[in-house]
Amino acid sequence: MDKRIKKWVISLLSLLIILIATITLALCVGEMNISIVELIEILNKKSGIEYSILMNIRIPRVLLGIAVGGSLSISGLVLQAIYRNPLVEPYTLGISGGAALGVALGIVFGATSFFSIFSLPIYGIIGAFITIVIMYFLSMRRTHLNINSILLTGVMISFISSSAIMFLLATTTSQKLQNIIFWTMGSLDQPNKSLIIIVLTASVIGLGVFYYFVRQLNALRLGESHAKHLGVNTSLIIKILFIVASIITGISVATVGVIGFVGLVVPHLLRYLLGNDYRILLISTFLGGAIFLILSDILSRTIISPNELPIGVITGLIGGTIFIIAVSKSNKLLKF
Repeated sequence: MDKRIKKWVISLLSLLIILIATITLALCVGEMNISIVELIEILNKKSGIEYSILMNIRIPRVLLGIAVGGSLSISGLVLQAIYRNPLVEPYTLGISGGAALGVALGIVFGATSFFSIFSLPIYGIIGAFITIVIMYFLSMRRTHLNINSILLTGVMISFISSSAIMFLLATTTSQKLQNIIFWTMGSLDQPNKSLIIIVLTASVIGLGVFYYFVRQLNALRLGESHAKHLGVNTSLIIKILFIVASIITGISVATVGVIGFVGLVVPHLLRYLLGNDYRILLISTFLGGAIFLILSDILSRTIISPNELPIGVITGLIGGTIFIIAVSKSNKLLKF
């Protein structure tokens, strides 16, 4: 077996084992701790308060952790490949900010029963999609998607969204203010199973679409001009990749809130460990993002148990610290 392929197989198996161990830990640890033996017995028994906790609280959080962590990570990876910029992630492009503003408006003006089971997340999805459309059309130059322009537009949209949210915080009631602040820092506490299925489906489809264009992604990491010489229709491919990344990010953020650093830290660390070949990077980054977010969720609900910290606080502290340490140790982390 080729050494490179052997390394890829070992890496994927390692990540899968770590993910399984992380999922098991997430199901066992909480306000009510459960041993692995008890976990198996409870799942087989299919009754009791412990089974209810697993099925209604812990398993949904794990599924969301996999879907959202994977979506944000592969979106960050693909957007960094498009822009060839180490600081690009979904939050940088204003998608997260647009979703946050949409939900904040929903909280302030009241999420009515008209939205049925989807409640506030539908506001976030609308906010994210409006941001995507604005960014896309403002950045078009004679049918060509201007990469630098769209990055600057995204940053400005983030600032505008943040300012608008600050205005809402300053003018709303204390109860709504608290709800907005908690949501904007993220949480995997989402009881709506329909939304969980939607996020999971979107994440898998997104991974599939990205992998379909894996050859073009490998060409784009050499630069847009080089990719054109290799026969890649860069204008079309960049549009498709950008739209898919934006959609799965918007759905994720609208469902769980703003969670930073996942789309920035995970792609860089795995690129540093495994190299720049997207055939292995895409799947590895998806698994790495799932592991990182599930571990962060475990910390968020156990550090000050029975209360819960917003998961964005954990991902920001841990992700930012890891990133700073890694960059200070090696500049290779920021190279493509």
